[in-house]
Amino acid sequence: MSTVLVQGRGLYGKLKREIAENILSQSLMLLSHSSENNYRRLSSTFGRIAKTEHQKMIAAWIDNWLAEGNPGGPFLTRILKGLNPKVRKNYLANMIVSLFFRDQQIYDRIRKQYGFNPPSVMLVSPTMRCNYKCNGCYAANYTRDDDLPPEVFDRVVAEAEQIGIKFMPILGGEPFVYKPLLDIFKKHPKACFQPYTNGSLIDKEMAAKLVNMGNVAPMISLEGFEEQTDARRGKGAFERAMKAMDNLREAGCLFGFSVKADRGNVDAVTSDEFMDMLIDRGAMYGWYFLYIPVGRDPDPSMMPTPEQRNKLRLAVNRFRKTKPILMIDFWNDGPLTAGCINGGRIYFHINHKGDVEPCIFVHFATNNVKNCSLPEALNSPFFRGLREMQPFSYNTLLPCPIIDHPKIMRTAIQRWGAYPTHEGAEQTFTDPELGERLNKYSNEVEELFTPIFENEYNWAKGWMEVMDHPPEKIQSRKRAYYTRKERKESTQPE
Repeated sequence: MSTVLVQGRGLYGKLKREIAENILSQSLMLLSHSSENNYRRLSSTFGRIAKTEHQKMIAAWIDNWLAEGNPGGPFLTRILKGLNPKVRKNYLANMIVSLFFRDQQIYDRIRKQYGFNPPSVMLVSPTMRCNYKCNGCYAANYTRDDDLPPEVFDRVVAEAEQIGIKFMPILGGEPFVYKPLLDIFKKHPKACFQPYTNGSLIDKEMAAKLVNMGNVAPMISLEGFEEQTDARRGKGAFERAMKAMDNLREAGCLFGFSVKADRGNVDAVTSDEFMDMLIDRGAMYGWYFLYIPVGRDPDPSMMPTPEQRNKLRLAVNRFRKTKPILMIDFWNDGPLTAGCINGGRIYFHINHKGDVEPCIFVHFATNNVKNCSLPEALNSPFFRGLREMQPFSYNTLLPCPIIDHPKIMRTAIQRWGAYPTHEGAEQTFTDPELGERLNKYSNEVEELFTPIFENEYNWAKGWMEVMDHPPEKIQSRKRAYYTRKERKESTQPE
């Protein structure tokens, strides 16, 4: 009887999810006639789907974003005019429901079955091979033998879908050199795939294939304008990226851009000229990442200064208020996610060898999907320990255990015996000189961002209270984390 009840609740949760996807899909299709009324209907749809406090907060932001005079309406007009209807229906509706409006019953089922909350996002790097040889990249020497076997890739995607994960960024290396990639995309039509690519292999034929599948939205990686991109990626890289954007736009494919902000390109990538160029090319959204000194031969001198990091924060906030494009800042948006998202709290990474890493920038693991199931890896002491410590700070403008709280990740790697997933990965956390520089950097960032958080982020403080993360509780947890000698494994769900 209990098995029947569990299956019944699972079917009910799946049905509710499909209803939510259908409602949102139909609302998006209404945009075939752009008007203020239709945009307000879409806003109302988000309000109807939202159930939790976090979902309601997101719905309220969308409602304001779509208000007259704000960029939401022009953005939806771009969606209307620029995207193939199949992409609007298959990718957008599925992705939005997957990321922002997951049904609580899914969480309850996975908590009962496995003992943890399922993450929303799974990153996979099926290959580290690449047709570029960018300066400083540690992936240049990988061979085809290092690729994730397609049967393992397929199995992991299926296991992710079974625990409610639908959004799957694909990284590398260059994802499109992995021959089975499109076969995996086709085999899982309900998953939303987001390959991060240099764009060199996206010709008109490839763009048409992606649109026909409807569940793929590439992210074209840039370092800035032509000068910055070609200096890092080689002559002609910028032109090829722009051509890929042209091919995707003309085909009606949803796509965005990805930028690594470092000390040398912050001014370029935070300019209105840069953002206007990308909007004109057809990009609908974008991700900013900071350069992080990880991998082989990490170089902290490339990290944006604390002041540059704040400049990026201000620029992204300005773009959100003035540009018809959606932006995400992986570090400065910590307040939106109540801090760090690694270790399977919201996301995690599987590399080309099958190692399950807590973050794309933390090249350490204790489990490999070739030898265990995905739920087993997510339930490892390493991942559970990181999740129990989150958020790492009440000031969620300081979310990161690598550059904002470097002692945390050093402690976690040592405590749970995590192994480096490639040669040189340990340097970030074991090199004394680099450690001192990261400690100095984290102190400088804290000094700059503390008054900013206190004066400008009252809404984030309220969100932390809703999440039951008051400052004193976080500090007490940190003290216990640093001082305990042995970990007692919990048998209770998180």
